[in-house]
Amino acid sequence: MKIGIRGIRLRRAVGAAVTTGAVLSTGALYAAPAQAAPVQAAPVQAAAVQAAAAPTIVAKGGFVMNNGNGKSLYTKAADTRRSTGSTTKIMTAKVVLAQKNLNLDAKVTIQMAYSDYIVRNNASSARLIVGDKVTVRQLLYGLMLPSGCDAAYALADKFGTGKSRSERVKSFIGKMNADAKKLGLKNTHFDSFDGIGSGKNYSTPRDLTKIASSAMKNSTFRAIVKTKKYTAKTRTKSGGTRTMAPWTNTNTLLSSYSGTIGVKTGSGPEAKYCLVFAATRGGKTVIGTVLASSSAAQREKDAMKLLGYGFGKI
Repeated sequence: MKIGIRGIRLRRAVGAAVTTGAVLSTGALYAAPAQAAPVQAAPVQAAAVQAAAAPTIVAKGGFVMNNGNGKSLYTKAADTRRSTGSTTKIMTAKVVLAQKNLNLDAKVTIQMAYSDYIVRNNASSARLIVGDKVTVRQLLYGLMLPSGCDAAYALADKFGTGKSRSERVKSFIGKMNADAKKLGLKNTHFDSFDGIGSGKNYSTPRDLTKIASSAMKNSTFRAIVKTKKYTAKTRTKSGGTRTMAPWTNTNTLLSSYSGTIGVKTGSGPEAKYCLVFAATRGGKTVIGTVLASSSAAQREKDAMKLLGYGFGKI
């Protein structure tokens, strides 16, 4: 009987050992997937990073920054010098608005030279009438909305210094370059007041963005570049009043992208299609530039991509 009891106890001990081993083995099997979980999550994280990749734009050059702190958000050939077209007029307006004791209501008489210049260069026009007396404020709207090269000429003639018109224009362009130097821009040079130069009018996406950012500090500039349409009432040569045809802003982002606050389009045979743009959402402002895009519609698409990407990073 004692031997039988020991046998039974032995069998129970072996059975318990086998059962315990099975439990431990089972526990080990379940522990493995728990340790592997972080590895399985990695592809999801990689997908998230991929989703935030910088957009592809058609423009040959692009730059976007946080206007609040100047932090770069996107670059594509951002420091490559290119022709800027009428985005040059941002600096034209900036120089005018920086004049001491500026009177925005001062009258400027439109000269035949401004009209001849438009015809000779087949340039964009504010359709100013020779002999009319137009205020500086109106000229700024004519400069920035319909991109009037006649308005640019009138402003350069008014605010340059010298006895002759050519001297005054040369002086004004000198002020544009002095302002660029003051901003620390090493890849920008102007040889015209409107972008129609002799091959020495250039800038970069980064530099143009910095010029626009500086210009946007002026309340008058901000008010002008966010205006979709503007109608000027001018004094005629005979003393009467003329209501000009409404000027429409060439920056169509003002209607197509919510929050857009500026700033200027540009185009030309060498410059192709350019756009300096800015928008504010949630109290934050993104500002940037695209140069040498393929069409007016494409430069807008490029800008919208970069604005969306920029807001996603700030």
